[in-house]
Order: sequence, then structure tokens, then C-alpha cells
Amino acid sequence: MKILVINSGSSSLKFQVIDSDSEQVLARGVCERIGIDGVFTYKTGTGISRKEPVSMKDHTEAVHVLLDRLVDPEEGVLEDYSQIDVVGHRLVHGGEKFTGSVVITKEVIDAMKECNDLAPLHNPANLVGVDACRRLMPDTLMVGVFDTAFNQTMEPKAFLYGIPYRYYEKYKVRRYGFHGISHKYVSQRAAEFLNQDIRHVKTIVCHLGNGASICAVKYGQVVDNSMGFTPLEGLVMGTRSGDVDPGVLEFLAKKEHLDFGQLMKILNQESGVLGISKNLSSDFRELKDAQIKYNDKASLARDIFAYKVAKYIGSFTAAMNGVDNIVFTAGVGENDSDMREEICEYLGFLGIRIDEVKNRGQAEAVRISTRDSRVNVLVIRTNEELEIAREAAAVCREYREGLSGSGKAS
Repeated sequence: MKILVINSGSSSLKFQVIDSDSEQVLARGVCERIGIDGVFTYKTGTGISRKEPVSMKDHTEAVHVLLDRLVDPEEGVLEDYSQIDVVGHRLVHGGEKFTGSVVITKEVIDAMKECNDLAPLHNPANLVGVDACRRLMPDTLMVGVFDTAFNQTMEPKAFLYGIPYRYYEKYKVRRYGFHGISHKYVSQRAAEFLNQDIRHVKTIVCHLGNGASICAVKYGQVVDNSMGFTPLEGLVMGTRSGDVDPGVLEFLAKKEHLDFGQLMKILNQESGVLGISKNLSSDFRELKDAQIKYNDKASLARDIFAYKVAKYIGSFTAAMNGVDNIVFTAGVGENDSDMREEICEYLGFLGIRIDEVKNRGQAEAVRISTRDSRVNVLVIRTNEELEIAREAAAVCREYREGLSGSGKAS
């Protein structure tokens, strides 16, 4: 089965074509600056690599561009569009309506639109990508894979806030958690790598990138997630503040004469390690370089990040009454060995010891804790596209079996 994976943003569209039988990536790329000046990047498993300006006035034209390249006689990986069995769309917010991946229907789209207030930057952009694919491939099955779905096993004691219950009843104000696609893939890959039954292990996944979250996965189900009602809560991130006393907002509003929109812009775009480092950078690599040159604010920003990560690991260990695996993933988690080491220095109480040689290495999956460490510490490369492809393939098979059972199969 060949699956086209789509991750649509407001002015970009990332894609991969994956053979679900071999799980090989046949082609990948991104349409950037859609509606502006247009840049198309395309790579295949056979070594073709292109980056070129291409006019794309909207997402429909972007999908047209990528589909034409996929079936190009010289550079394509497909003979025609019909070889795409299913399109798997990354959808950010499904609220409480979706606890798993689904065939995208008009009813699903309407339900997603009801969640737009919960993810105003992401859901509308995701739906634009869905609409573009449906226009150009009307006969191809579309499957939605939600970033919030994996977190829907959280119990009320974990997802409710200490505010009047009526706001949950009226508006569904609660913790949703994000990065669910990554957390699901990584927690399962960790159990597979260690030859464990995921139904019997407790894993904490640290998805550490410019956006960062920590997820407690107990026996294959999410117990808690550091992100909340929005992706702003939780860890200090690249430009996001993470946890902040709400009283700070009132104080700043009065002192700086700010309205709420201005405050949210500060919290989302001007805070995190960028703000702490006095606007030096939101890139952890640049902060590391500056730290080496004795920039005290760069050092402080990285120290605060490590401290916050360690605090969440400790609290989630308590939430699960123990932990078997701690896994680092995403840009910072996978590539910043110094950050991993600094975080793990706080975790000696768990009996964790790090193998310095393995911690400096690079691999798709590696155990960086020593043999006598009481908790496994791993680094695993996340693969959200593969997880989306797996989900889409499973939904597609169920859908076809349902049609066959009802006598509607062609």
C-alpha cells in the first residue's frame, strides 16, 4: 500500500510517499511560501534532489505541483495518481471528539471546524490541505491522524484545571496535550527496541525541540502531558514561555499598558529561551555556541530548560508511581548530548547513570544509560510521518473490510 502523508501549514505543505509494506520513504519534500514566491523541495529514495522556485498561489496548486512531480516520467516514483491508496493528513486538534484516526468525511470536517477556536493557527491550515487533496483526488481515501488523539486516555484528575467546572462543561476548557503522534511512535519504538511489552512498562517521552512537551505513557496509555489547553503550557520552549503564573499577565498588562493580544504574542513569540537570552536566539545550537563563549544569558536559558525538563520527569514519575524508560527525541532531544547529560544529572535519585561514550554517538535508537542504571535512558529519532502512514494504512484496511462486509466493494 502506498500512502501520501500530508502536513499542511498556513503557507507550507510537507509531504512523504511511504510504502506501508516495506515502510520505505519513496519520496519526500515541502512546498514553502505558498501564496508568496513559492519554493519546492523534492527528494526521492533513488537519490534525486531538487530545490527550485515554483509558483503556487494556494494549497490546491501546491498539491498539484507535488502530484505532478510524483508521476513525472523522469523523476517520479509513481506511474499515476491511482497508485496512492490513501492520503494520511496530520491534524492538530480533534478536541474530545476524536480518540483515534478516522476516515475524513464532511461530518469529520465539520467537527474539526468546531475545534478551530482551540487551535486557530493549526486547524484551519490543516483543513486547507485536506480540501486541496479532496479536490484533486476525489476518489482517494483521506484519513485524519490527530495530534491530540493519543492523549485522550488522560483521566479527569490529570486534564481538568482548578477553575469552575462550568467552563469545562460549556467550552471544554481542559488539558489536551500535543505531540501525540510523536509520543505514540517513540514510546512504542522504545518498547520494541528494548524487547518489552508496552502494556507492562512505564515510559516518559521527552519531545524536545523548538516546541517541547513531555508525556507519561503507562502501559501504552497516556497518563499526562506537559502541554495543556494550548501548546503554550508546560516547558520553557524556543519562543514560548511555558508555565507562567496568570497573575503575571495582569501585572504586565497594567505596568506595560498591554492588551491581551499583545500579552499572548509575548508569551508565544518573544519568550522561552529567546526571551531569557535577551533575544540572542531561540535555536539551542546557537545558544550552546554562545554558552561556550561565556555568554551568561545563553547559559541561563539552557540551564532553565534542563531544570524544567527534569522537574516534569520527576512529577511524571510520581504520577505513574515509577518509570522504566526515559526517552529523548526531536531536534534538541536527539542531537544535544550536553543537554541530555545536564537533564540526567538531576535524576540520580532514580538510579540513572549515563554512558558518556554512547551519549555522544548518533543512531536511530540507542540506550545511553549504563548497564547498572535502574532506568533505561534512550535516544530515539521520532518519525511522525511513519506513524501517520501506519495509522492511515490501518484505517484504510478497516474501511475496505467494512465495504467488503457490506457488499459494497468494487
